[in-house]
Amino acid sequence: MALVKLAIDYEFASRIWWRQGGQELWDAVNDGAPAVLLDEDLARSWLAQAAAISGWDEGRAYAPHPITMSAVDEEDAALV
Repeated sequence: MALVKLAIDYEFASRIWWRQGGQELWDAVNDGAPAVLLDEDLARSWLAQAAAISGWDEGRAYAPHPITMSAVDEEDAALV
């Protein structure tokens, strides 16, 4: 099982996604934290749902989406 990290991209400027249902979707997976560690398959499934919400692609080139997915680093792994 490969773990990945989903996290809020605070450089994503648009609020459309958050207001159109993204906030509820994020709250359902993160338990109030700005980041969460998930199994990669689950994270990809979650991201597919997130991408279907209006506003997902409203960010600039350096922050295209409100949530990012990244590899789990040593600091993150220590929390598991």
